[in-house]
Amino acid sequence: MMYDVIFKNGNVVDVKNEQILQADIAVKDGKIAGIGHFSGENVIDCTGKYITPGFIDAHVHIESSMATPMEFSKAVMPHGTTTVIADPHELVNVKGNEAMEYILDAAGDAPLGIYVMMPSSIPATPFETNGADFTAEDMKQWKEHPLVLGLGEVMCYPAVLSKEEQIMKKLELCKGMVIDGHAPGLSGEDLKAYVEAGVMTDHECTSFEEAKEKCLAGMKILVREGSAARNVENIVPGLVKEPEFIAHFMFCTDDKHLDTIENEGHISYNIKKSIQLGMNPISAVKMATYNAAKTYGLNDIGVLEEGKDADIVILDSLESVEVHSVYKQGRIVNTEFFTKEAKPVNESMLHTVVLKNISKDKIQVKAEGKIPVIGMIPGQIVTKFLQEEVPSKDGLFTPDSEYSKLCVFERHRGTGNAAAAPIKGYGITNGAIATSVAHDSHNIIAAGDNDEDIIKAVQTIEEIQGGYALVSEGRVLGTLPLTVAGLLSQKPAKDIQKGIDELLQKAWKLGISRDIDPFITLSFMALPVIPSLRLTDLGLVDVDTFQLLKS
Repeated sequence: MMYDVIFKNGNVVDVKNEQILQADIAVKDGKIAGIGHFSGENVIDCTGKYITPGFIDAHVHIESSMATPMEFSKAVMPHGTTTVIADPHELVNVKGNEAMEYILDAAGDAPLGIYVMMPSSIPATPFETNGADFTAEDMKQWKEHPLVLGLGEVMCYPAVLSKEEQIMKKLELCKGMVIDGHAPGLSGEDLKAYVEAGVMTDHECTSFEEAKEKCLAGMKILVREGSAARNVENIVPGLVKEPEFIAHFMFCTDDKHLDTIENEGHISYNIKKSIQLGMNPISAVKMATYNAAKTYGLNDIGVLEEGKDADIVILDSLESVEVHSVYKQGRIVNTEFFTKEAKPVNESMLHTVVLKNISKDKIQVKAEGKIPVIGMIPGQIVTKFLQEEVPSKDGLFTPDSEYSKLCVFERHRGTGNAAAAPIKGYGITNGAIATSVAHDSHNIIAAGDNDEDIIKAVQTIEEIQGGYALVSEGRVLGTLPLTVAGLLSQKPAKDIQKGIDELLQKAWKLGISRDIDPFITLSFMALPVIPSLRLTDLGLVDVDTFQLLKS
């Protein structure tokens, strides 16, 4: 047989049987034709190198990169990621069915293997205003799409536990498919009921003890390492001590910015960090490949076997996960690989920022005695529910370097809703940041130390129709337009990354702690399904009791 390419004399990582074989891999028509010893004309010498399956990100919101699926592909594939399982609930919260159509079309065009989960929680809670509905009835038209694998993270776990009608319809619709979970801290009988409802995975574990309990309850665990939420260090040492659980674990990034991907890598970083923490390198690669493919029913990838897709990563070093080259269905991932251009974005996905009655009087916070304060935790997206006395004047909270003012403005339906609260640990001084990236309903969130700059930053977001804005002393220091649903840029990934880097440097000059990402971390402060205290356009939400606090 004439082969398209032969990878010669490599150390082939057999993730299924957890061994390394010195062998050749022959590729024909994008598939692995055989593993053994072959000869042919197109030979790639892999002597001394390691050959692994392409890496799989088991749960990612492409929107967090702020790049279109085409540009996202260019960012992650050189790091060895050849497949991702995307949950587009950011886009769908803004534009519903139109967003599903956009992401599936874009996924089909992208060189990266992109599979899609149907968002389950639109909106995630009743304590916020989002842009569109996405019901079980809406899902029916997408369920049979070849790129759709199942139901996206079920964030509204209190609704599952109380068997609310809408979420139960979605769970019933997706029986037989993969159903992703999202249940930080859930344990005991509540965890058991959540799993019995059909939820199969979780990516919110922040300790091995939590992960182990969920695993024993029947869940598969996705160990996350993103830009804001970093859980590998807290979970992997437990897996090293109890390796019998590794078969039930895989990796994801969830939310990772382009600059972090460029500087660290993608799933390759999860693998590398796990090895540094003592995990067997083959086990780490297995989590990043075979375990994910098996969990999500992706039978053509995740393992180097005859008949499987030739999604291949060549490593100079297995221990340090140094990526030498990447192949997708037998084609090398290089400049020529990315020649296809993305289709133009439909107008329906643009012009999504509509503000009403933005004024300082809407963001005043009464400060009499101890009041609720959102306490940030470096390196985490969970927060503390603090009760503290804050600086004030004439009975109203006045921000300083310790306590910033956090605000959320509704931007979808023209309600004019706005809310504000103190946040501790952000540290911005002499300015404000605003963004339309505010998980998961994506209203406009802003933080600053004075009302004038906050309002100016929010108005700037409306002017650029979504994105980031940084303001100091009434002057706009920089913007990053995200015109697709207020979440994605239409520019090349490198340009987006450059814009982010420039804004980051300017943001840190305003006193924001370098222990946090000024933009990503801010975006999570409006997410009312992550403990313990969050702010939405309707007010403060106590996530632990799942209640909107009275103002």
